[in-house]
Amino acid sequence: MFTGIIEATGTAAAITHDKGNLELWVASPISGELKIDQSVSHNGICLTVVELAPGRHRVTAIEETLRKTNLGELREGQVINIERCMAANGRFDGHIVQGHVDQTGECLSVKDENGSWLYEFRYTPSAQNIIVEKGSICINGVSLTAFDAIEDRFKVAIIPYTYEHTNIHEVQPGTKVNLEFDIVGKYVARLMNFKS
Repeated sequence: MFTGIIEATGTAAAITHDKGNLELWVASPISGELKIDQSVSHNGICLTVVELAPGRHRVTAIEETLRKTNLGELREGQVINIERCMAANGRFDGHIVQGHVDQTGECLSVKDENGSWLYEFRYTPSAQNIIVEKGSICINGVSLTAFDAIEDRFKVAIIPYTYEHTNIHEVQPGTKVNLEFDIVGKYVARLMNFKS
């Protein structure tokens, strides 16, 4: 389980394809602290560390992951948000994030608010994926609060620290992002469907 509080950013050092899988080498300041078989969030996607090298680590994404995320569009040199699983004795600063991307969304606009940034995103609504006003949403692994939420779009406000320490600064209109909706909301929606 993750919290959506990004621990570090890395870069896509090398990307190769093996049959239907994508092999990704990530160079990051925490790669040297990772272990083989450890689950790590990469842009909100829970991936298993399969190989280590000085200053970098390798993960594998299967075809199902590539279908549901923006990972297939990743290019060498791009910034990746990284978070290790939450420690049992850690503080819960964000919200419950599983690292299971529900779908991708598209950035519609970015507005500089003179000290913060206002982003608007569009997604494909479904019975399982809902956003409530002032509810939690995970974008590329970052825990954020949604507002102006309507059926297929929402906005988030980004403070300077988040802008500078995650890859949100690379998101522009038309950029595809990974979305993980609040697990509590998904369970409530599922229960409501069972009752109807």
